[in-house]
Amino acid sequence: MSGPSYSAVPPDMTMSEELLAPVSAQVELCYQTFGDPQGEPLLLVMGLGGPMTWWPRELCVQLAEAGFHVVRYDNRDTGRSSRLAGRVTTARLARAFVGAPAPAPYSITDLANDALGLMAHLGWGSAHVAGVSMGGMIAQTMALAAPERVRSLTSIMSTTGRRAVGWQSPALLPTLVAPRGPGREAYIRRALLVWGIIGSPGFPQDEAELRRRAGETWDRGIDEAGVLRQMMAVVTQTDRTRRLAELRMPTLVMHGLADRMVHVSGGRATAAAIRGAELVVVPGWGHDLPAALFPTFTRGIRRTADRAASR
Repeated sequence: MSGPSYSAVPPDMTMSEELLAPVSAQVELCYQTFGDPQGEPLLLVMGLGGPMTWWPRELCVQLAEAGFHVVRYDNRDTGRSSRLAGRVTTARLARAFVGAPAPAPYSITDLANDALGLMAHLGWGSAHVAGVSMGGMIAQTMALAAPERVRSLTSIMSTTGRRAVGWQSPALLPTLVAPRGPGREAYIRRALLVWGIIGSPGFPQDEAELRRRAGETWDRGIDEAGVLRQMMAVVTQTDRTRRLAELRMPTLVMHGLADRMVHVSGGRATAAAIRGAELVVVPGWGHDLPAALFPTFTRGIRRTADRAASR
């Protein structure tokens, strides 16, 4: 099993406290930085229901040691960022899941604008952007909305928005929306159940580390209604396939062959849509960020950033 990834930051590395950035009239994002502010800016965008701490500290440290000024943040409706309004019922979510018309409180574009607003708050005219799952959808949308602000793009276990690719295992939706019961321990139990389904069979993670991560997630703030709002943004997103062909920044697409949350066809379609994109497919990797793959992620993001610098 992989060992715990909760590690201390090297004494010579700067890590900020958790900070707040107003990015619009409605939204304030919580974020944290790692590494030298003079390093190359790298924005890490997390996926559905995931706070910034799901970008493991050890991975952020490795990326900072690779020359990046790393920023991870909580999307709206997660962690310590703003909570928005708008109730999403499971019935409305089910209608959207099968392609029927269903209004969403906000869109993937709104989430991308949040991220661009955070970059503006940081004083970053442009940055390297890496996103996981829903975060990959956000990162792709950022690149389409403001290509001059995205130096390089890394889309990890994500998809294009086209319904024919990147599908979710049908067995997962009932688990994701099922009531979990009240309290911290109930949340941890369900988190272990979900990660047991979507985790990497080839890179199993330590249960004590998963428990620690779930407990930390609970302690930083859980909003089940917010997760449903994010889920609606995902299932109502537009198909970006044709527009992705417009992108010219260096792009890396990474995906696991054992991903049950977003089928590997989503990664393959993303790489096929973006001219010159590099595709890295890993056997045994599911829908998580196992410590055994941290060097693979770091080398890939660094390599993609170097392609941008060489232009």
